Amino acid sequence: MAFEQYYQQWVNLTREEEDLALELQAVKTDKKALEDRFYQDLAFGTGGMRGIIGAGRNRINIFTIRRAAAGLADLLNSDPTKPRKSVAIGFDSRKFSGRFARETALVLAARGIKAYLFDSLRPVPLLSFAVRHLQADAGVVITASHNPPEYNGFKVYDWDGGQLPPDKAEQVTAFIRKLTFEEALPMPEKEALEQGLLEIIGPEVDDAYTAMVLKLMVRPELVRQVGADLKIVYTPLHGSGNLPVRRTLKEAGISNVTVVKEQELPDPNFSTVKSPNPEDPAAFTLAIPLAEAVGATVIMGTDPDCDRLGVCVKNPEGHFITLNGNQIASILLHHILSARKQDGSLPANGAVIMSIVSTNLARAICEDYGVTLFEVLTGFKFVGEKILEFEKTGSHSFLFGFEESYGYLSGTDVRDKDAVNAALLVAEAACVCMHEGITLYERLQQIYQKYGYYIETTWSGTYPGKEGADKILSIMGTLRGSAPDSIGGLKVLAVRDYLARTVTKDGQTTALTFPSSDVVYFDLEGGAWACARPSGTEPKIKFYVGISHPDSMEAAEDAAKNLLEAFKGMAE
Repeated sequence: MAFEQYYQQWVNLTREEEDLALELQAVKTDKKALEDRFYQDLAFGTGGMRGIIGAGRNRINIFTIRRAAAGLADLLNSDPTKPRKSVAIGFDSRKFSGRFARETALVLAARGIKAYLFDSLRPVPLLSFAVRHLQADAGVVITASHNPPEYNGFKVYDWDGGQLPPDKAEQVTAFIRKLTFEEALPMPEKEALEQGLLEIIGPEVDDAYTAMVLKLMVRPELVRQVGADLKIVYTPLHGSGNLPVRRTLKEAGISNVTVVKEQELPDPNFSTVKSPNPEDPAAFTLAIPLAEAVGATVIMGTDPDCDRLGVCVKNPEGHFITLNGNQIASILLHHILSARKQDGSLPANGAVIMSIVSTNLARAICEDYGVTLFEVLTGFKFVGEKILEFEKTGSHSFLFGFEESYGYLSGTDVRDKDAVNAALLVAEAACVCMHEGITLYERLQQIYQKYGYYIETTWSGTYPGKEGADKILSIMGTLRGSAPDSIGGLKVLAVRDYLARTVTKDGQTTALTFPSSDVVYFDLEGGAWACARPSGTEPKIKFYVGISHPDSMEAAEDAAKNLLEAFKGMAE
């Protein structure tokens, strides 16, 4: 079907949606805009759908949401073993999130599936918890995580509370493609309520979730003793973390928490930040002067759906510095393992899980504590899958999971990264440090001094639209085309091609026991590495490098900078 035909179809479809109809009218003669809106269906991958809000099949709107919900319903209904299915549904503070969540619930109801719908915005991890707590068959959360304000998304969870695995995502995609947009219709809300196909989730789930997070503390008694003396500044960045983070900290005994007022309330425009992303130091522009004014030693920030946590700590000069995701993870990992070893609760079969592009410092820490480290592909769904594997086999006891993009988890009742859980652990680690007369910054330096100075750095290239997708494909093809002998002067020891599921080392190619994924990874001498992967949720390609130095962070940073520049040069 030509773009013009799709355009006319959508003109008819949006007659009763004034905003979308006006938007289509405005681009009627803009061929490039039409191509971008209609050249493909918005991709449904392992993270569900994420895209720009607007009119068209390559956009997030009420019609693409309804069609995705109907596809999910049809997949669930294709399983005859359980006659009565249910789905838990949550949403964050983004534009139209509440409406999209309700439409999802009513489309499910129209297909005979009970929808448990939160009454207001909630964090992603709480939705993951709710799926398990309510014994639902799936979960949906309307969110675009830390993307800019013009984005929203439809994120799907499996029965175990983990993100939908690749095989089921493909099945949902197949069911979606069988549907026209006109077929995905909602049930009237009154009818859904009367038939028991729509139930609003009450406070009982919030209470159960908070109690669960509190049980994940490893030094609760110490926190109760000194927690009131720890001064924290917290910003929810206009998102869903405000109430659950503050409640959890308070119930743990950490009561001296000051919230950035300008960023406290939900705001779909995220008007105080360029991007609501705690990975970006600019997200703390308002928090840092507030922390200085109130005498806080720790700043924490969560993204709109509260699955990522960013942290700032004071250095010896009294200035706040922003920790990266690997540094936060290293502090938390050391905190958990050291505390559990001290109290004798560190299991002999303990396991930590990290993504392949995360820091090798975790490997050194795990080896020191006799804990097994597992690597998984980028995406927290793979951490969740590993936890499920441990449960089925009994082979390992899960202790901690993380990825460099500011995602952390220390329990098994949630199967996605959990910034509420992480915020409490950071505060707990800060209490331990305060009790010892040091800061979190000094704890990090102790870790470096013991295990070496590890540094990781990244570069992202943004290539929107069809031309951008072709460019990203070309870059990955170039990297796969001919493996170099060295990168930045460091010898290439092995090449892992996760798409082909092969690893080549010493001229021999063997199978790679990972799911297929568009990733190329170079193992380099001295424990260094370089990796490239397209983003699964944005029109970006990301380059990662990691390296360590035994003597100083400055030397490690210089080496990482040189390695990244050399790696980027391979794709030009």
